[in-house]
Amino acid sequence: MAFIFDHLNFSRMRKILCLVFMVICCFTALAQNNSTSNVANTDELKRPKLVVGIVVDQMRWDYLYRYYNRYQPDGGFKQLLSQGFSCENTMIPYIPTFTACGHTSIYTGSVPAINGITGNDWWDYNLSKMVYCSEDSSVKPIGSNNSDAGDMSPRNMLVTTIGDELHLAENFHNKVIGIALKDRSAIFPAGQSANGAYWYDDKTGDWITSSYYMNDLPKWVKEINAKKLVDKYYEQNWNILYPLDKYVQSAPDQEPYEYRPFGGKNGFPYDLKPYIGKNYGMIHVIPYGNSFTFDMAKAAVDGEQLGKNPDGTDMLAISLSTPDYIGHTFGPNSVEAEDDFLRLDKDIGSFLNFLDAQIGKGQYLLFLTADHGVTQVPAFLKEHKIPAGSVDGEKITDQLNVLLKDKFNTEKLVIGIVNNQVFLDHNAMSTTRRLDKENVYDVIINFLMQQPGVYRAFALEDLSKVALIKTIKEKITNGYYPSRSGDIQILYKPQWIDGFLIGGTTHGEWNPYDSHIPLIWYGWNITPGKTNREVEMTDIAPTISAMLHIQMPSGSIGHVIEEVSK
Repeated sequence: MAFIFDHLNFSRMRKILCLVFMVICCFTALAQNNSTSNVANTDELKRPKLVVGIVVDQMRWDYLYRYYNRYQPDGGFKQLLSQGFSCENTMIPYIPTFTACGHTSIYTGSVPAINGITGNDWWDYNLSKMVYCSEDSSVKPIGSNNSDAGDMSPRNMLVTTIGDELHLAENFHNKVIGIALKDRSAIFPAGQSANGAYWYDDKTGDWITSSYYMNDLPKWVKEINAKKLVDKYYEQNWNILYPLDKYVQSAPDQEPYEYRPFGGKNGFPYDLKPYIGKNYGMIHVIPYGNSFTFDMAKAAVDGEQLGKNPDGTDMLAISLSTPDYIGHTFGPNSVEAEDDFLRLDKDIGSFLNFLDAQIGKGQYLLFLTADHGVTQVPAFLKEHKIPAGSVDGEKITDQLNVLLKDKFNTEKLVIGIVNNQVFLDHNAMSTTRRLDKENVYDVIINFLMQQPGVYRAFALEDLSKVALIKTIKEKITNGYYPSRSGDIQILYKPQWIDGFLIGGTTHGEWNPYDSHIPLIWYGWNITPGKTNREVEMTDIAPTISAMLHIQMPSGSIGHVIEEVSK
């Protein structure tokens, strides 16, 4: 009886255990299904509605603080600095520090040695001619009959941009647009697959594009062109915002080393009314060029419905060309430059308010940076006992050709000095047996080293053997693309520039005044703060890629700025 009782109890217990196990399995499966459902509903990939890039052409990093006390509380710069994340020590990792190189490297995360954009112009050894960076004879202008302005495309750029990768990531269910007064500053940031890039035609006062992108201008572009906004800006003239004695960060007005783009008069106020309907190029060199560019940007947001796409993230690349024109013409210590940045502060503030209203505050990711900085006017520096000067590159080219003809009996061996490099006629050298390359190099280098303002001159093929500090050597390497770079590199002494012999100034060197640029992140997923850790221009594109969870551009060598992406 005991055995039977134990057996019955065991049998009953086994049934109970089986039932409990089945119940547990059911609840586990249900929990897993619910868990999977919850993940699908709550763990979706998030991206901003719109990515906005603003490049201020020729903005040195110190301009953020040089005029800080004059910027408005509701202006753009203080708003970006107080609510955004600033990378205070952002450097350009190559030379030459020129416009086309800068805009390309920002959006590709690469350097000229990879993306192929070695300057605004270069001698192309494969084509045996001078090439403008964005020229393209296979396309035609759209919105203009001016082929000089409109025969443009990104075909000389060899890699993808962040906009291209955003297109690929979302299977082209989004839009990428580039806008700038300068064609190169609109074209390269927008990328290879852009929906549109728009730039300015000096002859007509209109925004134009090329057949690379489309066969006709969109309705919204035609509408903004019909307004003839440039003439309306000319009607306002250009006078300073505040009394002259408030411009404490500038030299006195009407300095002799300033160029005079408005004719004989040099100094405020500038009468712009005579240019109405006659000279549309003057918009470049007045602050209204920034306002005009933002007018176009706002029209693009509305016309293309950027940031309203339920299936993807759009991108708008804006470049403000006017600070570069004003800086070259008047110098960074001029009243004109200070007034330009005080007005730009207002324009950026207005644009941020526009984006908040149209896209939603915190719904767009914005970054502001620059393509390069600028050197102080040499004459201004000399006034304050700082060594500086100008080198006449064209004169040196002529002198070298005379010297080389005398030495080697060959005409015009030097094609030119472009991007601070000497380009030699390789065909002439190879077809004349008497010419030994090393001897030619030696003659040129010895001559250059005797010129005032020249720090170093050496054959680029010997760069690995040249005794230079690592930073400079790396920047030269990063700027070298064989078929688009010269034979001999020239490095100038600090504060020395090529050209601008009478007045004005330029950029292009490795020095901090040319290569230290601002970089501020603002908006979507950005926590206010700053870092003084050194980062590079090429880090911008991979950082955006990381934040958006997309592939970085095809030539990118930059690193993610983790302080921003976190």
